[in-house]
Amino acid sequence: MQTHNLGYPRIGSDRELKKACESYWAGKISIHDLVKVGKTIRNQNWETQKNLGMDWIPSNDFSFYDHVLDTSLMLGAIPKRYNKILENQSNSELDLYFAMARGVQKDGIDVRAMEMTKWFNTNYHYIVPEFEENQKFSFFSTKIVDEFLEAKNAGINAKPVIIGPVSYLLLGKEVDKSFNKIDLIKNLLPVYIEILNKLKEAGVEWIQFDEPFLVMDLEPKAKEALRYVYNEIDKQFPSIKKMIATYFGSIGDNLELAYSLPVQALHIDCVHGFKQLDGALELAPKEMILSLGVVDGRNIWKNDFDKSLDVIQKAVTKIGEDKIFIAPSCSLIHTPVDLDLETDEKTLTPEIKDWLSFAKQKVEEIATIKALAIGSNDSEILDKKERNSNSIKNRKESVLTHNKEVRQRMEQLQSISDKRISAFSERKKKQLEALQLPLYATTTIGSFPQTKEVRSWRSKNKKGIISDSEYQKLLEEETQRAIRIQEEIGLDVLVHGEFERNDMVEYFGEQLEGITFSKKGWVQSYGSRCVKPPIIFGDVYRPEPMTVEWTSYAQSLTDKPVKGMLTGPVTILQWSFVRDDQPRRDTCYQIALAIRDEVHDLEEAGINLIQIDEPAIREGLPLRKNDWQDYLQWAIKAFRISSCGVKDETQIHTHMCYSEFNDMIQEIADMDADVITIECSRSNMDLLEVFSKFKYPNDIGPGVYDIHSPRVPTQEEMVFLLKKAKESIPVEQLWVNPDCGLKTRGWDETKKALEYMVAAALQMRQEV
Repeated sequence: MQTHNLGYPRIGSDRELKKACESYWAGKISIHDLVKVGKTIRNQNWETQKNLGMDWIPSNDFSFYDHVLDTSLMLGAIPKRYNKILENQSNSELDLYFAMARGVQKDGIDVRAMEMTKWFNTNYHYIVPEFEENQKFSFFSTKIVDEFLEAKNAGINAKPVIIGPVSYLLLGKEVDKSFNKIDLIKNLLPVYIEILNKLKEAGVEWIQFDEPFLVMDLEPKAKEALRYVYNEIDKQFPSIKKMIATYFGSIGDNLELAYSLPVQALHIDCVHGFKQLDGALELAPKEMILSLGVVDGRNIWKNDFDKSLDVIQKAVTKIGEDKIFIAPSCSLIHTPVDLDLETDEKTLTPEIKDWLSFAKQKVEEIATIKALAIGSNDSEILDKKERNSNSIKNRKESVLTHNKEVRQRMEQLQSISDKRISAFSERKKKQLEALQLPLYATTTIGSFPQTKEVRSWRSKNKKGIISDSEYQKLLEEETQRAIRIQEEIGLDVLVHGEFERNDMVEYFGEQLEGITFSKKGWVQSYGSRCVKPPIIFGDVYRPEPMTVEWTSYAQSLTDKPVKGMLTGPVTILQWSFVRDDQPRRDTCYQIALAIRDEVHDLEEAGINLIQIDEPAIREGLPLRKNDWQDYLQWAIKAFRISSCGVKDETQIHTHMCYSEFNDMIQEIADMDADVITIECSRSNMDLLEVFSKFKYPNDIGPGVYDIHSPRVPTQEEMVFLLKKAKESIPVEQLWVNPDCGLKTRGWDETKKALEYMVAAALQMRQEV
């Protein structure tokens, strides 16, 4: 029996990578300094896992931005528009890489970024590979070989991690629809063969091929591609031990396919696909190792050793101890780095902290579970088991997890209306009369730039350097400034800017009971963007209004309408570490009731536009379509519970981003938001096709510029996108807005981009 890990957080224990990347982009440090930070993080990660007793440690799990983008660069899948970057001899490979991720607009070069979307059903965003018909691939970046050798030279038993060729193709998009991306497999495989040759020369023993699409519904072509790929790899590399890793769900009807592939090990997720164990053991080939993902790689609750040992014992009985690996369910990039860094007992109380486990602790859990499974009598190991049992028992019995009033309200849920008073067509008439907005009404998604000054005020206030009243005054001044800027630019619907907020989920979590936080529990969302997810440990409720004061203050500064800005229940759920002792549905309904109370208070305060953001509603879909109906039923109901207790004149907005809507367009319509804003610019409005075919009945604001890139698009670009939008959506239904919130951008680029956006809207109005 051996242990291994599928991946370790790459951001550093204090977000060193974020700080280094942003300093490099700002020209404050050299590429040499950036590379040095990356190497330090890698070596620290390897050493940590080695010291904790991991038998096989992943390499190539580190990334400066995104592991899918790393794979595209490795395979030479570089869109032609980046040739200008390549031609400039002063640009490094990393400059090309960051241009693909973020776009670039300097030195006469103006190139947009590649599209970005969610990694399966997580809040991690990856850069979508772009494929042309008969796409050519080549071994461009040698990162995977370099980092294996780096680990080997450091005395690490390294197992390189690589996205499997079939999953890589399925993660990408065809630039045009004239071909099927899976047909590129014969162009792609020779490059994988070349990479494996280099790894073989470097002395590799195990390679981990991530093929997460094996837990999805697969087309026959994809299944055939899997057989073709791994048979060819096995023919050429019989001496290399190959593991196929699946995660986030059950392999299900793809199990026989997975077992038919000529590989030495198969990893299955025994946490999120716990029902698959019996079938996997029953059909397991005698010669194949089964890797059991028994420690949750996506949540932060301490592992229940007894449950994991039951799973392992069942496997040992069926296939033998020597045919078992123990691992986390998936890569640990979805968890914070180290619970030992949580030393502030006011933020995270000792009682709740005792229930938790971050990446470092999960690696230790895996090593301890192995020791227990093989019958260790070591006193330290037995002591860990006793402490684990006490932690699990204490959490189950804690009075912190249940609230009587919340439970009583949940029992009355059926009596709470989740429908608007009138149909949208009737509501729209009343809203048009009340709001007097023009065609192509302009707005933003909510947040405005959180400058260093704004962030420093928050930090100083928390440290007691500036008083609450001083902090309040500074925020009022910044809010007033944002309102004046929006008025000068000519936006039709304003926002207060959210300068008092740290994060769109964290801010609400801090004001809701049943939720706590960590100080250092950062997780990568995309690139250098890290979030600190709330920890939902108990029943959730709102003790007092959360946003009314700031929204009302902003509205008092202007005659133009100001939107109330809320985060929706599904997104708060999805972007938190959620309690696992009750159905996620019930937790979501509790949050929905809290948001409903806030919506009511905003309306009472005279706010007649209220945005309830749900960017994560698509992300929450189960990976198998057969499992969708139950999730969609309660997720849509949760949104409607939060949004439907208002008058017809009150306009409800929602926002979604980086999602494919084709398969759930009916449910989006069922949400019945008066206005939906969506990310559209990176896809050149392609996402609108489904809204057009469906004849989406409510208003829609397709994003006309990408806020995740520092480049400022021109007015002409935005007009082009709006004209494309007009081909799909009636003019009367169109709003004009950016793709997402502007929190991460600077004021100069924000003002310029919004000026162009308003000018584009005015131009479109003149052409009506």
